[in-house]
Amino acid sequence: MSIKSVSKTFKSTVHELGLRVTPQRQLILDVILEGNGHIPLQKIVEIVQIKSPAISLPTIYRTLDFLCEIRIVIALRVGNTSYFEIAGDHPHHHLICRRCGALEILPHVDIQHLFGKIERSYKFRVDMDHLGLFGLCSHCRQTSTN
Repeated sequence: MSIKSVSKTFKSTVHELGLRVTPQRQLILDVILEGNGHIPLQKIVEIVQIKSPAISLPTIYRTLDFLCEIRIVIALRVGNTSYFEIAGDHPHHHLICRRCGALEILPHVDIQHLFGKIERSYKFRVDMDHLGLFGLCSHCRQTSTN
């Protein structure tokens, strides 16, 4: 999604909910957009407070929750750190190394059959479009066997 289309989607979604696009919400979204990918929570807080020191931590946290709730932003928790990124047009997932923290993108097509199997077996439709799978990367697996 382009920055322009994300902003347009955000504004129309917020207005459809009968809410306002506040300067705080827009600034926090802009910081994530400028992050070009997975931006850690601490970095978002740091940048927002530099650009607008009056924005409180609770406002940042509430806004991030709101942006995730309306599916403009997706969150991924790795260890003690939360990362945020703009929701894309297509779902994707992550392989996350527990040892070194390496993060590899896993295309949805590689696991969508699993979601289909869950739906058929459990009559449960998975609507998650951002999943983190934890384990050991090839490098860490090699070093742990030596």
